[in-house]
Amino acid sequence: MLKRKHYIALILIVVVVVVLFKLPGQTVGKLKLAITGLFLPAMSTAGAARDLSGKTGQALTSKGELLRQNDQLRRENQELKFQLQQFAAITNENARLTQLLGWQHKAAWHFKAARVLARDPASWWRTVQIDVGTRDGISNNAPVLTAEGLAGRVSLAGETSSQVILLGDPNLRVAAMVENKETGIIMVDSSDPQDENMVDLGYLAGNSQVKEGLNVFTWGEGGYFSAGLPIGKIVDSKKNDNGLTTEARVRLFARMGSLEEVLVMLPGELTPAPAPNLPASNSRPKATTTKKK
Repeated sequence: MLKRKHYIALILIVVVVVVLFKLPGQTVGKLKLAITGLFLPAMSTAGAARDLSGKTGQALTSKGELLRQNDQLRRENQELKFQLQQFAAITNENARLTQLLGWQHKAAWHFKAARVLARDPASWWRTVQIDVGTRDGISNNAPVLTAEGLAGRVSLAGETSSQVILLGDPNLRVAAMVENKETGIIMVDSSDPQDENMVDLGYLAGNSQVKEGLNVFTWGEGGYFSAGLPIGKIVDSKKNDNGLTTEARVRLFARMGSLEEVLVMLPGELTPAPAPNLPASNSRPKATTTKKK
């Protein structure tokens, strides 16, 4: 059963409704505005709370999206770095090949460009394998050069690849001429076998005048190499056999430890022109051309 206060509340509600129906329309409108004004702050607070909640959700979503985008950009950055490294490697290779082909053009010899495929672990500084062979016109004993100078000769030409014996191998000796016209033999560097770019120039005269800085070229006598191929530069010299002979150390122009591309001289070479990147000298040996029968 309803209590007394409930009856009183019900009677008041009925009275308010009856009064509202009896009031003029303008008065009812004003009353509605007043009642709405009483509840407006609470409604505004609730709306603001809903907006804040929505904005907070959007902020959280944006942060997650930023993290995802950051992770994606980081991956793309790594990919771009890798592509940049590849581009740098390709650029360096193109530069080396351009230098090789440019030297070929200037030197006026016939060459076949080749790539170094492998080195023999048992003789790391002495032999390499290249990717050209007899089908490319390569023959045994063909001189092998880099853009800087002589590297060795073909010791065994296969159909599609060849083995190259390098300067510094005891089995490879080259007749050489110094800028001052003195001649000798390029041999393995017995005094410093760990330096792949150093060789000996032996059998020089006892009164030899060779000195540091003079350039050394192939002589063109008694071997497989045409005259005038650049070999290296004199580092120092010493007297041997009580002064009867002189021996000099020569630093090779070709960098034996980093051979990647080489040039193989083909049969029927032309008279060589001066090689690039060498100091000018009036005493450079003149090239000679040997006619093949």
